[in-house]
Amino acid sequence: MCDETTGANGTGTAAAPSEWNEPQAGLTEAMVEIATPDGTCEAFFAHPSSGAHPAVLFWPDAVALRDTKKAMVRRLAAQGFAVLAVNQYYRTAPLPVDVSFDTWRSQEGLAGMMPHLMQLSPDNIARDTKAFVAWLDAQDAVDKARGVGTQGYCAGGSLAVRSAAAAADRIGAAASFHGGQLVTDKPDSPHRLLEKTNASFLFAIGRDDDARAPGDKDELRAAADAAGRGAEIEVYAADHSWCVPDAPAYDQAEADRAFARLMVLYAKL
Repeated sequence: MCDETTGANGTGTAAAPSEWNEPQAGLTEAMVEIATPDGTCEAFFAHPSSGAHPAVLFWPDAVALRDTKKAMVRRLAAQGFAVLAVNQYYRTAPLPVDVSFDTWRSQEGLAGMMPHLMQLSPDNIARDTKAFVAWLDAQDAVDKARGVGTQGYCAGGSLAVRSAAAAADRIGAAASFHGGQLVTDKPDSPHRLLEKTNASFLFAIGRDDDARAPGDKDELRAAADAAGRGAEIEVYAADHSWCVPDAPAYDQAEADRAFARLMVLYAKL
């Protein structure tokens, strides 16, 4: 889930970087609809206007696909990627999803989110991943000779790991930024899926998340080593959701550092 914390910038909520708030020269973007076994998923697709590029499956945080996420997609696409950001709640909520960071402050808000969150089951995410990757591979803007990357924020961090297992034949890199529920006691816990992937991993952990569950980073390291999967695992000097510009805890310096590490990861695709 998404925690509400105030970042070092002290502003409470920050806006997305202004240069990515609007369509960019040299990029092509569109809202698209993707058929899945369970319905039709709305998504945002952005890529360089010419050529074919490695694909990225982008899982938003629990606050869903919105303008800030589109800005983040544009920034990534400008680095030479064909990026698909999905509405992970499409089964129960078309865009725009009526949820904000304030939703997580109240029991009423959390109760309203439960029908959406309950749809993010491992089986559903596996089916979705296969549909999304197949859709990407059908696009002229995607270089199918290169591997696919996937990344997720907050609740999307575990979805990125599940995606890497569900489409192990295509996904070669996966990143979790302040991801939640990565290490659980369930047999299908995301950390137990690393052995089912062919991906390299980046786990960027918030310092407050680490303080609550200090053993998780060690479990992730042990799982990655046992699976023979390359994994960069680091606790950042910022709090949960620091990578997301409209989050209360946004920390631009640490977000930029995490983005730079993502570029290193995706260079392997």
